[in-house]
Amino acid sequence: MASADVHVRVCEQEILKYDLEIKALIQDIRECTGPQNKLADINTDVKKHFHSLRVRIQDLERMAMEQDRESDKHVLLRQVEGHRKQMISNQTAWRKANLASKMSIDRQEKQALLNGSDSAVRQRKTTKGDLAQTTSGITENLMSISRMMAQQVQQSEETITTLATSSRTIQETNEEFKTMTGTIHLGRKLITKYNRRELTDKLLIFLALALFFATVLYILKKRLFPFL
Repeated sequence: MASADVHVRVCEQEILKYDLEIKALIQDIRECTGPQNKLADINTDVKKHFHSLRVRIQDLERMAMEQDRESDKHVLLRQVEGHRKQMISNQTAWRKANLASKMSIDRQEKQALLNGSDSAVRQRKTTKGDLAQTTSGITENLMSISRMMAQQVQQSEETITTLATSSRTIQETNEEFKTMTGTIHLGRKLITKYNRRELTDKLLIFLALALFFATVLYILKKRLFPFL
């Protein structure tokens, strides 16, 4: 039961807090002098507070219906009714404050437009010379841009010529590399052929030496050992 009383007190305190904050926001609306988006931001805050207030009043009503004693239930329900009447009163004050603030902002905007039209007439007399000067400046800028574009075209032509020369140089270098590759390939074949011939010569020399030594041994054998 004590815990339920604590929840009831907390809920009532939050209802009072939202009520005071709504009244303060309504006062801000009365004092708002524009612009319209500022008034819209304040109204957005008011709507959020009204939503939170409505939720907490419903919570208090639910707690009243959950009371065990009828006397406590009736007391809380009377408080709920009082909070709802106060919320309706705040909504009425909110609408009136919005109406007054919007009318005030509209009057200020109309006055600003009238003052602006007077100043526009005065400014129109002084802008002809400025327009002529601006036109002259624009013409000079266009001529400067034209000269810059001509320079860019000339630089582009020179760049293209340089690229063409570089392309020919690269092509010639590529042809030289192909010629060098063929020469290297032919040299490799000649070296391979020479190595094979050198191996054949060594083999023939070895066979000739072997035949020579065999002949010498045969002669020595016949001279020294004729009967064998």
